[in-house]
Amino acid sequence: MKKIVIVGAGRVGESTAHNLAKAELCREIVLIDIKEGVPQGTALDIQESAPIFDFDTKLTGSNEIKAMAGADMVIITAGIPRKPGMSRSDVLDTNLAVLYGIVDEMRKSAPKAMLLMVTNPVDVLTYAAWKRSGLPREHVFGMAGVLDSARMASFVAMETGFSVKDVTAMVLGGHGDTMVPLTRFTCINGIPIEHFLSPEQIRKIVERTRGGGAEILSLRKTASAYDAPAAAIARMVDAISHNRHHILPAVAVLKDEYGLSDISMGVPVVFGECGVEKVIELPLTPDEMAEFKRSAAMVQADLERLKK
Repeated sequence: MKKIVIVGAGRVGESTAHNLAKAELCREIVLIDIKEGVPQGTALDIQESAPIFDFDTKLTGSNEIKAMAGADMVIITAGIPRKPGMSRSDVLDTNLAVLYGIVDEMRKSAPKAMLLMVTNPVDVLTYAAWKRSGLPREHVFGMAGVLDSARMASFVAMETGFSVKDVTAMVLGGHGDTMVPLTRFTCINGIPIEHFLSPEQIRKIVERTRGGGAEILSLRKTASAYDAPAAAIARMVDAISHNRHHILPAVAVLKDEYGLSDISMGVPVVFGECGVEKVIELPLTPDEMAEFKRSAAMVQADLERLKK
């Protein structure tokens, strides 16, 4: 990709820009934010690290949404963050208005760009962005599953003491309290975690995964997570930029997969240069499918608010 635009130069946007630049996943990164001087200063700060990290990516900042013109990908991190005690759904109305303004300009200035949604509630906003933009579902997707699965893998490594490099985890469903960590598909170097952990240990890991974002928010008080989300975004962009055909859990618009349509949910996705190449349907057990459908019901409840 030549140009990636990040709308929202807060902590997630800044960390994302730095990760993308260091990995040289595109030639140009533009940070856009409504706060005067913030995107410009953030871009300059990252640019000045180029001699140290040895990258040639060019970074600029702008307060004009039209600066997204010609983008190959638009990453949306803009919006209000949740505060302690708030759910991701609590920020829906405000962030929906922000999203619509961005997507409307994108339709004019970057009509062929892919759209990667990060702002919460990400499942609902991914769907809203897809509907508003008129883009094919392959070009609109959200970041959640990579982050949730990374958190689960981290907790497994912490609990077992084994290298996190050997841990693979899979988390599906909505990005919230009803997400579905699939312990059956979570392994340590190919060995199911049940071989190393007791049912009680696994239960605690599942619950900690579901509350992973809230745990960081409660500790920091004034800031939510940003380093891990930015790393997850970079992982997705890398898969697309290098056409890796990489399987990653992400928010995708479903069309009959898992028995669902007209909804965005976290599922395993094959990412390549054209975005979402395929949604992979895992053979879920009745209990796993029931959890997945419960999670879908929560997302659907928020989607109903869009129609009012």
